[in-house]
Amino acid sequence: MESPIMMLDERTDQATRKMLQKVVERKQKFDRLTRIHLIMMWSGILITLVYFVFLYYTMMIPYSYSFAVLFSNFVNHTSNLFMLMVIMGLFGLMNVYRQKRDKAEKEFHALRCEIIDKSKDLWKKEDAWINRHLVFEMMKKNYDINLYHENK
Repeated sequence: MESPIMMLDERTDQATRKMLQKVVERKQKFDRLTRIHLIMMWSGILITLVYFVFLYYTMMIPYSYSFAVLFSNFVNHTSNLFMLMVIMGLFGLMNVYRQKRDKAEKEFHALRCEIIDKSKDLWKKEDAWINRHLVFEMMKKNYDINLYHENK
């Protein structure tokens, strides 16, 4: 369990701490998948750009006089097939990580909204209800998780 969550006072019970810990874990998973998706996306764009520049200088300029010669030369090099497979693989992997990221975002948002909806039950005592904003501020400051509103 994260140390700021463990350091919460007696106004926050153990079940609430577990829920806060789970929302932190889901946020970290969402952030990790977002980073991986961006890395895959930009590496795919960069590799595609470099490959097209390579094709332009090695295929288009020398063999631009005839499409048949250009196509024949393109097909004769197996490295072109390999590069096309790498680019398509990166595109597919980027889409897989985008789907995982979207799923993780939905799970994180659902748990965050559940905490917001159940806040009256989680902080039943009057002094706990009055001081729940301390927990909300700690979550916002330490983990960038907004528990004040359901909107993103």
